[in-house]
Amino acid sequence: MSSRTKRTRQEANADITPLIDVVFLLLIFFMTSTVFKKSELALLLSLPKTESGEQASTDSKVLTIELSKEEVAIAGKKYTVEQLDAQLAAIKDKNKAIDLRVDQEVQYSRLVRILDVLKKYSLTNLSLITEK
Repeated sequence: MSSRTKRTRQEANADITPLIDVVFLLLIFFMTSTVFKKSELALLLSLPKTESGEQASTDSKVLTIELSKEEVAIAGKKYTVEQLDAQLAAIKDKNKAIDLRVDQEVQYSRLVRILDVLKKYSLTNLSLITEK
């Protein structure tokens, strides 16, 4: 009789418990280190303060224009003044509500230029946003 040794196959099972722990730690790290975007605001502005006023509308139908010393942003995307002109020309609804956020350091001539573009396309439903 030949002696046969019976070989049994063992399945190689990887223990994934440490892997799950590492994945959760990475998830927590990235969640806490991420800078959360405020509702479509692109520019860091220092708005002028007022003693009384109303809350800015958070309606999604409102178009938000931000104006800083060097940049202009519409709905969170930065544009040049010429591109701003083209974007405002595309607006069909002339009664669309527009929130204008202007940094307190902006030169008056720059603000007037933006207001001229708005007037050019008859966009007059305008709100100037300040901090309370």
